[in-house]
Amino acid sequence: MAKRSTRSGLLGELSAEFAGTMILILFGCGVVAQVAAGGALTDPPGGLGDHDSIAWAWGLGVTLGVYVAARLSGAHLNPAVTLALATFRGFPWSKVAPYALAQTAGAFVAALLVRWNYTEALAKADPGHTTKTQTVFSTLPANGNPALPVHEWGAFRDQVIGTAILLLLIMAITDTLNTPPGANLAPFIIGLVVVAIGMAWGTNAGYAINPARDFGPRLASFITGYNGAWRDQYGNLYFWVPIVGPLVGGLLGAGLYKAFVGRFLPSAEPEPPGRVPAPED
Repeated sequence: MAKRSTRSGLLGELSAEFAGTMILILFGCGVVAQVAAGGALTDPPGGLGDHDSIAWAWGLGVTLGVYVAARLSGAHLNPAVTLALATFRGFPWSKVAPYALAQTAGAFVAALLVRWNYTEALAKADPGHTTKTQTVFSTLPANGNPALPVHEWGAFRDQVIGTAILLLLIMAITDTLNTPPGANLAPFIIGLVVVAIGMAWGTNAGYAINPARDFGPRLASFITGYNGAWRDQYGNLYFWVPIVGPLVGGLLGAGLYKAFVGRFLPSAEPEPPGRVPAPED
């Protein structure tokens, strides 16, 4: 049989990162549009989902996006993941910026599709395109709720912690020297991690935990009528929080995994006799 040629290389990796992140955002921003915009128009309001459906759709979006991209690029889908892997797992530093740009571009295109598809619902639910539906595309402190007095630095703290949890667990799940999931289940487990973070850490800042996930859709919303997209409900410049916070948190979480677990794991050398069957001659 002729050996199948491959067209991988950096272009293939970037294409996969673009496609995988696009899938993630199509489900993520799509479910928030359904709940926030479509749900606002049901009688009674809220008839198209709630916080739990949002958390599950985001997690499933991660799982499906990883399955799309994993073979070619490793399916980072998140600049915080790419940065952490470059720092602690030997991922080439020359690819960090291209990966981040591809991820952000995929998120941007997906958000434009969501914005286009939900044009009527968004216009009816929020004619002024305000923070009422800005959360369809990007995060806000306290999810835009002024009754919960969370501001930039409280949200920054939240993003550092949430992304640290994410990266600590991703490092554990993908560490072949630990106990990684078998049967190609790692994407599903990582998706469950995102569901859990959404259910436990979604109040203070909307669990962006991904600079591309937030900036790409934020830019898409800005150019399609959300003039206040860069600010929060208090009028403060906010867009930097879900960019810088996850980058810092990702490094922290990956570093914690290496310090507390990774450095104590056995090497990839053969196990001592008695631990595994001895190879036959």
